[in-house]
Amino acid sequence: MDHESDAAGPDELTLDTAAGHIHGVCFKTGPPGNAGIELEWLVLDRTQLHRPVPPERLDAALAPLPTTDGRLPSGTLLTREPGGQLELSTSCVPGPLACVTTAADDLALVRRALDEQGLDLSGYGLDPFRDSPRVLDHPRYAAMEAYLDRIGPWGRMMMRATAAVQLNLDAGTENGDIDGYRARWQLVHRLGPVLVAAFANSPLWHGRPTGWRSTRQAVWEHLDPSRTRPPQGLPADADPRDAWVRFALDAGLLCLQRTPPAAWTAPPGHTFTTWLQGGVTERPPTQEDLDYHLSTLFPPVRARGWLELRMIDAQPGDGWIVPALLTTVLLDDPDAARAAWSATEPLCPASSPFPPQSVWSRAARLGASAPEFAKAALACFEVADAALTRAGVPASLREAVAAYAERYPARGRCPADDLLDDRVAGRPAHPEGLLR
Repeated sequence: MDHESDAAGPDELTLDTAAGHIHGVCFKTGPPGNAGIELEWLVLDRTQLHRPVPPERLDAALAPLPTTDGRLPSGTLLTREPGGQLELSTSCVPGPLACVTTAADDLALVRRALDEQGLDLSGYGLDPFRDSPRVLDHPRYAAMEAYLDRIGPWGRMMMRATAAVQLNLDAGTENGDIDGYRARWQLVHRLGPVLVAAFANSPLWHGRPTGWRSTRQAVWEHLDPSRTRPPQGLPADADPRDAWVRFALDAGLLCLQRTPPAAWTAPPGHTFTTWLQGGVTERPPTQEDLDYHLSTLFPPVRARGWLELRMIDAQPGDGWIVPALLTTVLLDDPDAARAAWSATEPLCPASSPFPPQSVWSRAARLGASAPEFAKAALACFEVADAALTRAGVPASLREAVAAYAERYPARGRCPADDLLDDRVAGRPAHPEGLLR
């Protein structure tokens, strides 16, 4: 894509000014060490697992919570997803322990409030029981639905039925080694398929096996490759900022903000680049439009000034703590990061530091039953205990991480296999997702 300057007025957005803006806002460098977490949850009525929970009932259950501007006492933001999923988003705090503690404290308040009304937070990456309606009537989601419906059914599945554990970590230093933003960008993509496989927890849709351990990841992969797949074919010396500019500007135009009550549906067949080049004649884009467009990009790792990791399925009960601790120390502890780099080397072709799309797909389909992912995951878990000790994480939490490694990747399994085993055996699923 050519980013040569256009003839334009001083206040108009051009390819050059758009690229410069993306450079400035998407990779903010500095020493790593902060971590935040976003926990998405399906909400189930424990007596009627197959029925959607009406929004009014959820409103009533959450009303007694002590919130200020939507934030719970420890600062966690409580929001809704289009299908009625709840999302708890912490601020970024120093170190993995503070991140986990903050989320756990506010999560406990939400669980108690829902429990009093017969509701549960369900730890599945994809709702195995229901095909819920969209309950948020924001023009963003109407436009998103219209755009994704042109591609297939995946968009509605994603919006209404998926849930994830998302980690937010610093981009890294400007010119560092393993802590530099270039190396961290590569490492997080190398780890991505391993995290997909190790924590896959979405094998069912409408009560039947889909053939994928992480159907949620398969949904993201298929719904719009222009905005949801990881970067491919980049040389080892590629600057992530340049790659992100290309990815962002070439992604399909999902919505076009208009004054209510006008719909935000974007004219089909356009990218942000073609809008900049005059292909959308309604009006020229602004920097606000560009910032909004950036918020509609959903690859496994999203550059938001920090790195947002989006590839981990929601986990049963308090299982989210394990990927949160593991991933944070693998990125932020230099020794663990180097070990993780070595462990993921076999997943990358000789010509690229990134795993190809086929590796991501295989991880989603097979989980840790594929030997290459189980081996890489175990190598990462093995270095985690020392790294967690250095980070001040207590023994009880370190033991939970070690127990997960023994229960799952050491046996070539992931949580999805528990769900599949229970279905074969005719055992009912627990509302929170197989607490044992």
